[in-house]
Amino acid sequence: MGKQSSKRIGILTGGGDCPGLNAVIRAVVRRALLYGDEVIGIKNGWLGLVRGMAEPLTLLSVSGILPRGGTILGTSRTNPLKSEADTKKVLANIKKLKLDWLIAVGGEDTLGVARHLAEQGIKVVGVPKTIDNDVEGTDQTFGFDTAVSIVTEAIDRLHTTAESHQRVMVVEVMGRHTGWIAVVSGLAGGADCILIPEHPMTIQEICQILEKRHARGRLFSIVVVAEGFKLAEAEGLITKDESRDQFGHVHLGGIGEIVAQQIEKHTGFETRVTVLGHIQRGGSPTAFDRVLGTRYGVKAVELLHEGKFGEMVALRGNKITSIPLSQAMRKLKHVDPELIRTAEMFYG
Repeated sequence: MGKQSSKRIGILTGGGDCPGLNAVIRAVVRRALLYGDEVIGIKNGWLGLVRGMAEPLTLLSVSGILPRGGTILGTSRTNPLKSEADTKKVLANIKKLKLDWLIAVGGEDTLGVARHLAEQGIKVVGVPKTIDNDVEGTDQTFGFDTAVSIVTEAIDRLHTTAESHQRVMVVEVMGRHTGWIAVVSGLAGGADCILIPEHPMTIQEICQILEKRHARGRLFSIVVVAEGFKLAEAEGLITKDESRDQFGHVHLGGIGEIVAQQIEKHTGFETRVTVLGHIQRGGSPTAFDRVLGTRYGVKAVELLHEGKFGEMVALRGNKITSIPLSQAMRKLKHVDPELIRTAEMFYG
């Protein structure tokens, strides 16, 4: 079989930024250049293909970016499928930029667009990205390990203040639909109660845990709550406002404050809330996330050369493999009930 002619590969990063994205970009460029391919970086997610914003990526472009958080390409939550005109612009710009292949790095929304384009005949592969770790089809996404490390360190620091002041400290963390960050960092940080979307609880149940702990002489507690947690008796999710992004997501945040107020009201224990917010996304990725992002980037280019279009790279055990995009986004990956049971053993 003769040597394949060199290809022109486009790469974009969409949705929320997270540590490890630059590792993927760097690996894609490195692997592609070994094949003799050219890599074009598309700016600001799908918005870049709507507006035709792109630039060549070279070894110089990706030099030194491995330990950097965020994405050198920029990102956005643009949904080109909302408008037929934007969808046409994406297809036109793929032709205009002479892209043979496309790599889309993102979560359910970004890869949902990639799946649609694959159905239209675009030769695309996906790389899963979400610090929430809720993408079905892969054991872990890069960025999650970094977020858990950051939250665990924050819990460790809050322990000393909670104990000194004999307070309840409520820590609100990311987790729109699932509680992976809350459960894993809560377990690692020795949290006394963990509140996640998969497991609604009443304020009475939460207070019973804290009162039991108080009764045995532990006069401080740490409560970790995922932003998408819903009190069992509440009407709906707590949101900052009524606005939605282009994929229809509301702006979550504020459940920590509600939980803290209710704990203090029902128990009389002095309670404070800390919202970690975007601190969880920022900064340098952990060694695990750097390696995972690198392996994903290498595999994405190899899938293209193998003609496996419409696939998403995935981690299964310790192996990097792939699954069809059509199978990867059917449902969210919820926290393993065994992990929740383990966490509950340390409540109170």
